[in-house]
Order: sequence, then structure tokens, then C-alpha cells
Amino acid sequence: MDERVSAQGAGRDGPRLAALPVALRAPARTLVMGVVNVTPDSFSDGGRWFDAADAVERGLSLLAEGADLLDVGGESTRPGAARVPVEEELARVLPVVEQLVAHGAVVSVDTTRAVVAAQAVDRGAVLVNDVSGGMADPDMASVVARTGAAYVAMHWRGHADVMDANDAYDDVVADVRRELAQRVAVLRDAGVRDEQVVLDPGLGFAKTGESNWPLLAHLPELVADGHPVLVGASRKRFLGHLMAGPDGTPAAPAARDDATAAVTALAAAAGAWAVRVHEVRASVAAVRVAARWRDAQQDAAGRATAGPTTPEQTTGPTTQDATTRHATTGAAREGAR
Repeated sequence: MDERVSAQGAGRDGPRLAALPVALRAPARTLVMGVVNVTPDSFSDGGRWFDAADAVERGLSLLAEGADLLDVGGESTRPGAARVPVEEELARVLPVVEQLVAHGAVVSVDTTRAVVAAQAVDRGAVLVNDVSGGMADPDMASVVARTGAAYVAMHWRGHADVMDANDAYDDVVADVRRELAQRVAVLRDAGVRDEQVVLDPGLGFAKTGESNWPLLAHLPELVADGHPVLVGASRKRFLGHLMAGPDGTPAAPAARDDATAAVTALAAAAGAWAVRVHEVRASVAAVRVAARWRDAQQDAAGRATAGPTTPEQTTGPTTQDATTRHATTGAAREGAR
């Protein structure tokens, strides 16, 4: 296990992300989180899995394609979306969480409401994915502290109906890092342990276009701040604009999946703990390629550090032996995933 993984695997007071299964706390590769939207107005799927049975089937399909964990949400956070009553969000989310947990899935609940988080954790969710980083509900931090659930604190500047007006930064990378550090301090004061916290730069949230790219380019800096990092670029508007047609019309959400997989590969190479995506198959391949690429770079760096070899040292394993050694090592790594 490399130094980066080891650093993410332990915190000051105990194991990092202890609420998660051991294999997901300090994985040998970037994890893939599959999105299960139980909403009628999602920007990405238009309510295809709004029915609970359909949502569960969708989640199981994502698992079969290689998702490591599932993120279940009952309230759309697309730009301009109106909030739903808390009773409606509970009715949408809880049956799906419960059934997916019963099928053995590792489940995250995507919510900004403390009561939804608490009841989802009671039904087996092990991670709370809060796009507001605790700002939307003052009770969220106490729920996370009490339950011990892992917690994603995303960079946020307001609800979906106002967030686009808040895309104003002096330096988007420095500003996001500073504001996330402020959220961590607030969570810590409320009793949330550092070991519970994952950070998310909040791509697309109060970042309508060009503000997203510097955050991706400087992702290693956010990783170096010490918390696991979740990247949620999947099907976002900035990718739609990037992949626009000749007439300038942004690509439709489903036509952004190839660009999403490209971001996944780069985010994985930069050290992201997980990526949140709507279609998992290509991203599963991307994180595996990135992991093997990183391993090869580390092997090369190790050889360079060791210095030049003598002729006698080159009479070691044959090419076939070396190939077998790497295949065996790769299989071991896959087994640990």
C-alpha cells in the first residue's frame, strides 16, 4: 500500500472513515460511487427511477457493473430546483436505503437534512453526503457526531435556487480550500471527528462554468489538505458546454458520460478517494487504469532511486517471470478491492 493510501487510512484518533467497511476506508484505488436518484426532476435522468422498486433495481444494476457504494437521494439539487417537504424526502429515500442495505450494498444518503440523515443511518446507511457541508441544517453536525457515520462536507454557497448567483471568487482554489477548512472547524467544534470527514470541492455548485476547471487542475492540493476527497463531476453543466455541438448547444446529460470518465481517470490519478457518477462502467475501468498507471510510476521512481544496475544485477528474473510477478501482484491488489 503506498504512502498516500496509508495517510488516508488513519486519523489522529482512530481509523479513517471507521463507519465504512474496511476495504473502503483506505482503498488501493479510487472508489466509484453510483448515483441513485429517487426524484421526479433529476437533471440527469428525468425521474426514470422515481419509483422505489425501480430505484432499488437501478442500484443493484450499478453494483453489478462495479460500483463500490451507492448514493441515494430524494431531493434534486439541480440549478433552480425547489425544495421538497421533508416528509416527501423521507418517503422517497428510506425504503430504497433499507432495501439496498438488505441486498448487501454499502449505502450513502444524499441529503442536507439532519432528520433524513439520522433515519437513513438508522436503516443502515453508513455515509451522509451533504452538499451543504452542514450549512443547510444546524442539527446535521450533531447527528453525524452522535451516529459516527462517515460524512461528506461539500463546498456550498446556497440552495439550488440561488447558487448560480454566488459564482464569484478572488481565487477559486484558495477560496474553496479556505471555506472547506472553515466547515471542518465548525464540524470539529460540534463533536464530529476528523476521521469521519470527506471533502468535496462542489463542482457545479456556485460554479457555473470556468470555475470548475481550476479546482480539478489543483485537486492534488485539496488531497494534500489531509481528508479523503470525493469528486462529483458526472454529467455536470461544465462538461456539457465542453462537449457542445457545432451550433454551441451543450451536450445532453447522457452525452457527457465519456467526458465524465475522462475526469474520473484524472481525479483518480490525482489521489481522489472516490468519484460520484451516474453511469459506473466506464469509471470503474478508469480508476483501475489510473491505479495501475500510478503503480508503474512508483515502480519506476523506486528503480531511479535505487540507482543504475550492474550487469550482474540484470541477470535476474526473465521477462516471463517479471510478467507473472506483475500479474500476481495485480490480482492481489484486485482482491483487496
